[in-house]
Amino acid sequence: MYIRFDQKVLLFKHGKFIKILKPGFFLNWKSYTLEYHSVFEELHTAGDPAELLADETFRNQTETVTVSAGHIALYFEDELLKDVLTPGQHIFWNNSRAKTFQQIDLNNPEISTDIDRNILTADVLKPYVISYGVEPYEKGLLYFDKQFIKILEPGNYFFWKGTQSVNVIKADMRARQLEISGQEILTKDKVLLRLNFMCRYKITDPVAALVSNADYENQLYVCFQLALREYVGTLLFDELLQKKQEINTFVMETLKPYQTQFGIEVLSCGLKDIILPGEIRDIVNQVLIAEKKAQANIITRREETASTRSLLNTAKLMEENPLLLKLKELEYVDKMSEKISQISITGGGQILDQLKELLTGNLSQK
Repeated sequence: MYIRFDQKVLLFKHGKFIKILKPGFFLNWKSYTLEYHSVFEELHTAGDPAELLADETFRNQTETVTVSAGHIALYFEDELLKDVLTPGQHIFWNNSRAKTFQQIDLNNPEISTDIDRNILTADVLKPYVISYGVEPYEKGLLYFDKQFIKILEPGNYFFWKGTQSVNVIKADMRARQLEISGQEILTKDKVLLRLNFMCRYKITDPVAALVSNADYENQLYVCFQLALREYVGTLLFDELLQKKQEINTFVMETLKPYQTQFGIEVLSCGLKDIILPGEIRDIVNQVLIAEKKAQANIITRREETASTRSLLNTAKLMEENPLLLKLKELEYVDKMSEKISQISITGGGQILDQLKELLTGNLSQK
């Protein structure tokens, strides 16, 4: 038989380790058991590792790594990650390649900074690593065994899968909209209104919003409801219509003490709709129509007065200035003659006087 130079052969007789056979040619060992091993792979033997390690020659040609319970070891060969060693004893042959081992305590989910982040996505590490990504518009809340640890800024994070559970809750830090719709509220004079209210806000403290408060958004919703009821309930219906723009300021001021408590900032808010009952809506429409008619009548009377005043001023000017009267007569003659196809004038009288008499006569006959 032939043993290659990249091989080690363990010689056993009746299950007892005898020695390591060197590379080269050998006669058949009929009464012996032979185990062939690559010098570049971890040793896995059917024999007793303790018996092998008791042999000085075996110890001199191998390197033993012991991994404790709750730990793993990263096996690097020529500075490249080759394998992950689980708890137990591991034996490697000495060879030309440089071997290093890094022990990892899985009881601590945090990955130390001395570990190259590039190796954490390797296939051999997938069973032992959990990863989370926090987007640029988010912040992450890190939990170990359901206990809050710290805030994570945007980025990619890796943790060891061990005895402690790891979880990351993400908080969206962008502005968002909250709609308080269909709120039925009585005014001071017992008019039932339905209001739709809008609010824009953003999270400023994710710990206060997601850790210190249970369902902060629902609590914020209730605070808006109460503020609306407080404002509307103190006003008469007509007062509410006149002061509806002031409701934004009132609600913002009312919610100021809660913003720090909920870890949010209210950016803006406003009344979107006031929905009136059918009867009230008809009455309001009638009032609006009456107001518009009254305004139209005032405008009409104002225009009639201005027209009458203008005619009076014109008459006074004509009375004081005969030339203006003649010009006005000429203007009327010009307008009336537009509909007459032919006019015959005789005699030596003034042409304008003849036209005037002729047209006046025609008009009187009609």
